[in-house]
Amino acid sequence: MGSGPPPGVLIDRTQDKVALLDGDGLFTYVNATTERILGFAPEELIGTNAFDYVHPDDAASVRDAFDRTIQSDSFSELTVEYRHRTADEEWVWLESTMSNLTDEALDGYVVTSRDVTDRIEAERDRAAAATRLREIAAASGDVLWLFDADWTELLFLNPAYEEIYGTPAEDVAADPARFLDAVHPDDVPAVEEAMACLSAGTPVDMEYRVNPDADYDRWVWVQATPIVEDGEVVRIAGFTRDVTDRRRRERQLYVMDNLLRHNLRNDMTVIFGAADRIEESTPAEAERTAVIRRTGEELLASAEKEREIIDVLTGQPTAEGADAVEMVAGAVETIREEFPDAAVTTSLPASAPVRAIEELSLAIIELLENAIRHGDGDPPAVDVSVTAEGDRVGIAIRDRAAAIPDVEAAVLRGDHDMTEVYHSTGLGLWLVYWCVELSDGEIDVASHPEGGNVVTVWLRAI
Repeated sequence: MGSGPPPGVLIDRTQDKVALLDGDGLFTYVNATTERILGFAPEELIGTNAFDYVHPDDAASVRDAFDRTIQSDSFSELTVEYRHRTADEEWVWLESTMSNLTDEALDGYVVTSRDVTDRIEAERDRAAAATRLREIAAASGDVLWLFDADWTELLFLNPAYEEIYGTPAEDVAADPARFLDAVHPDDVPAVEEAMACLSAGTPVDMEYRVNPDADYDRWVWVQATPIVEDGEVVRIAGFTRDVTDRRRRERQLYVMDNLLRHNLRNDMTVIFGAADRIEESTPAEAERTAVIRRTGEELLASAEKEREIIDVLTGQPTAEGADAVEMVAGAVETIREEFPDAAVTTSLPASAPVRAIEELSLAIIELLENAIRHGDGDPPAVDVSVTAEGDRVGIAIRDRAAAIPDVEAAVLRGDHDMTEVYHSTGLGLWLVYWCVELSDGEIDVASHPEGGNVVTVWLRAI
């Protein structure tokens, strides 16, 4: 072999570590880049054995690769990845290419190495994340899925699919269009339209029927979103949840609600008729029959309130962008039509964007009705204002009534649940609470310094 290193000016400027090893693995030359990668000055390594710096778990395989390369009868080149010790006793990952190409001008076999620590760690992080995802997906009762942008390739589907959809996952993997075979024929057009929306970049939230083996009697809720890169949809990800039980409970609830309301109306018609006949035959009982009518009307009003609550709770409302000022203005208009003699004053900004469900307007109307019905004065007065405070918007309703009982205020604040021994006097306040809760808001109840109550609905500003 030659007695000195190869010309080093260009080699020292390369981004890779370049070394020459003799047949025993001793360093005969290393370039200046070595110090940047490993922290060792070149002269510290000359004469030492390269394999002494390799991680113990990797040393045998790296040494074996080196020996096989330099002992090959024909040209041989091999690339290996391993951990190399640094001057500060840390470890970096190197990707080294070694060959048996040498001549008298080279004092050893050339080994070029580059630092691939970032890539190796990133790959390990991705592998760990993929493993966790597979574990979660395998244990999940929801269907997790991933398609390409035009639905021609299935990229991921967890085992829950077969249980919910009732068809083999292999069929969908072989032909993604087979996915529609599991969808109720009447729902296929809506699903196809949703798929087109996703491919065009629009998220989807929908429910439909699946599973031909179960006579398509299983309902699923699907949320899906397009994954966009450089302005183009490249994949579509989503999850599917079996909501059959919820759907069944909703149907049962509607049936019971309709039966209750129908029977109550019929029975109250009989009661009102009997009250009329009593009053006609015995005029002196007019005061008592008036009590019967008033109580009956209140029962019918409670039934209507119950229907509103059922619609809110079963309608799966989502808090979205809304204008609190528009909601309040609409509620005030409704109240002024219902109570033309009431004095309703407002203090409203031009607009107040918030997150709220559409049904929140029912809650505002309910609070205004309560303020007027229970208010003192002739005419009853109520003040409504909308104000913004930081990231919140408050809708404040002030009445001139007696202090709201603690049991009622607790319902509005969400401090208690209704039980056999703890309940509010009506359904209206529960309607208010649930509408505000579904809007991700909260309610404050306070006394006004000049008398009356102030109920404030706080919502998230957007």
